[in-house]
Amino acid sequence: MTTIPGRLRAPLAFLPFLAAVAVVAVVGGLAAADARSVYSGLELPSFAPPAWLFGPVWTVLYLAIAVSGWLYWKSGGERRALLWYAGQLVLNAAWTPLFFAASAYGLALVDIVLLDVAIVVTALYFRRSSRVSAALLVPYLAWTLYATALTAAIVVLN
Repeated sequence: MTTIPGRLRAPLAFLPFLAAVAVVAVVGGLAAADARSVYSGLELPSFAPPAWLFGPVWTVLYLAIAVSGWLYWKSGGERRALLWYAGQLVLNAAWTPLFFAASAYGLALVDIVLLDVAIVVTALYFRRSSRVSAALLVPYLAWTLYATALTAAIVVLN
């Protein structure tokens, strides 16, 4: 039986975190196949970004989320924090189908508020063992809070 040398274990352990985030991105991408037309058909608030901005922003954020989880895992942090991490990924994955595929804007708002809470709890747990892993979640939280305000405005306007 072949074993993986110690110096390769930690870098290879990044792959499951990257894969988990990739699953969220793929679910979102599949559910948002018609996102541009849905988005352009909505009454949007004045602070709504152009549709083209979402892809690049989420690409950077998903990479930061994966690195954050991996760094936390490397730090030997609590299992409970990784459960919160997984939970926020599930909530993240649920938002796009709720919003774009089901047009369930109210449920999408509930989902994203729960996502906000899950990100905060995850970051607080991560901070105990790895300040860098917690800091990597700050842009994600900021964008998600912005998306929460945008979702709430869309619920009101539509």
